[in-house]
Amino acid sequence: MGLFDFFKKDKESTAQQASLDAGLEKTKTNFFEQLSKAVVGKSTVDEAMLDDLETLLVHADVGIDTTVKVIDRIEARVARDKYVSTSELDRILREEIVALLEDNNSGSTAVLDRAGTTGQPYVIMVVGVNGVGKTTTIGKLAHRFHSAGKKVVLGAADTFRAAAVDQLIIWGQRVGVPVVSHGMNTDPASVAYDAVQKGVEMGADVVIIDTAGRLHNKVNLMNELSKIKRVMQKVLPDAPHEVLLVLDGSTGQNAFLQAKEFTKATEVTALAITKLDGTARGGVVIGISDQFSIPVRYIGVGEKMTDLQLFDRHTFVNSLFKK
Repeated sequence: MGLFDFFKKDKESTAQQASLDAGLEKTKTNFFEQLSKAVVGKSTVDEAMLDDLETLLVHADVGIDTTVKVIDRIEARVARDKYVSTSELDRILREEIVALLEDNNSGSTAVLDRAGTTGQPYVIMVVGVNGVGKTTTIGKLAHRFHSAGKKVVLGAADTFRAAAVDQLIIWGQRVGVPVVSHGMNTDPASVAYDAVQKGVEMGADVVIIDTAGRLHNKVNLMNELSKIKRVMQKVLPDAPHEVLLVLDGSTGQNAFLQAKEFTKATEVTALAITKLDGTARGGVVIGISDQFSIPVRYIGVGEKMTDLQLFDRHTFVNSLFKK
């Protein structure tokens, strides 16, 4: 890496950190204002303080089950250390949340490094209900891969919404990558097949397939996703290499319900949690990662193409606790 590349990378890293800090601002402002009020006049972490902390974590949409785990971990430390001051609480809470995310294998794995190394395209099938930012996430993913020098093909297999097909075509034009589309009300599996086939023919590194997210009829959804997988496997027997579920972080507990339904409908291997910049519910990232034991791969912290970031548990938690 040359000196220019080093400074460019450092500048990009600084910009991403700024976006992450800004995106989590509502969550941390709300959480720490409440935490500060809870510790006023207290010098040690006692049972009443832990009750207050439990309430705050639940309100931050960390989720009840995950909150109980975090509180249990802190209680164990208080019992072990005999005395824990309220001034230490931030640090201990930060350490225990990072440890919890680590236990559940949540963190970014280098898809960029894996893509294109086998001589075959790395196929990502993207699922999620309408309105969560699924198509936009695909466009931003394509930008990320394309900017890294990878050849990318997009497949517009959400054929039940004309807006989804048109939107993906526009994203392909913006990013500068080809989009395979058969238009609206066509067979989604056929689109996926042709997209993977095109990826193989042009020596693409990554193929990203958009899919419909109609949870109101789960049986049809399961059948459709299964068919898409089977058809893609006629071209690449091990496709898809990743099933990425996109969730809207601003919906809080509803995101938990969507994750529950989609993990029943298909095998989800990674998560992207979007719209964290518009919500005080950033704790949902912690809870979903813990409850479903599925790694959070990406988080959306803004509207710019560069605002879909690889999720790093240490960076995320440090930003969340930055005052």
